[in-house]
Amino acid sequence: MHAQLLRAPAPVAASPLEWAELPDPQPGPRRIAIRVSACAVCHTDLHTVEGELIPPHLPIIPGHQVVGSIVALGPDAAGWSVGDRAGVFWLHDACGQCEFCRRGEENLCPHAEFTGLHRNGGYAEYILAQADFAIRIPDAFDDVQAAPLLCAGVIGYRSLRKAEVHPGETVGLFGFGASAHLAIQVARHWDCRVFVFTRSASHRDHARSLGADWTGDASDLPPAQLDRAVIFAPSGALVPAALERLRPGGTLAINAISMSDIPALPYHRLYGERTVRSVANATRRDAVEFLQLAAKIPIRVTTQTFGLKDANHVIRLLKESKLEGAAVLVP
Repeated sequence: MHAQLLRAPAPVAASPLEWAELPDPQPGPRRIAIRVSACAVCHTDLHTVEGELIPPHLPIIPGHQVVGSIVALGPDAAGWSVGDRAGVFWLHDACGQCEFCRRGEENLCPHAEFTGLHRNGGYAEYILAQADFAIRIPDAFDDVQAAPLLCAGVIGYRSLRKAEVHPGETVGLFGFGASAHLAIQVARHWDCRVFVFTRSASHRDHARSLGADWTGDASDLPPAQLDRAVIFAPSGALVPAALERLRPGGTLAINAISMSDIPALPYHRLYGERTVRSVANATRRDAVEFLQLAAKIPIRVTTQTFGLKDANHVIRLLKESKLEGAAVLVP
């Protein structure tokens, strides 16, 4: 098979992904082999390629928003058949036995493995997945539309939940890329008023087209205080700005696996029982719930498609905020 292989992290300007020909992967126990038809590109891929996230071994194939059809089953790969459509998301596996897994917090499992970081991901023609961690894709979405839902959508949904969003509240979204353009549709479905903060004029236009009630830069004051907020951009400088716009008793969720340092802030910005929490990964339950909700709304997924050979170029576009919605690689 052909794949984009990361042998050593480097700045995206150096095009660190190598076009390689590798043996087709063969599924072992509990695993399924999937022919990839679409793999969406995520900021986590950028962090991995540039070395902000360090894979435990190299080389590695990035990519963790994968949709395709099953071509082979390993022993004990229950619940699936050859030809089934399946999705692969960030959480590749968890131990199922630790205190976190027993509490339903498999996203925090200390033994968890992640797709495209611990195990080869979807920047390839084939991928292996754990049978009980693969996700069924609703018929409402084709493969290209479904791919961004598997991380950008799922983690955005978890972020809204961790921000404790209630129907009818005023919600602020800081940054407006692949994840936020899906989260805004969930918030609007919940009858929330949504304010979007982003430097990009085209992203502000996109946000308004999806129902944003107000758009501006992070330095602008919106027309009302926020009940809840989610930061999608990996910039610690946004935390004080978001808190300044958050009402007493409100909650700020930070949707970033890697972020620049949060600067010192005066205590009064946090005072008033405001809550700040990070969002770490997602669970299978998040994925199932979100995909069902996405089909019900139905979510409109904005995508730009590229060939698998274009992966280095696409990650540069992502870093430069030159993508609208989600980029999807198609082998």
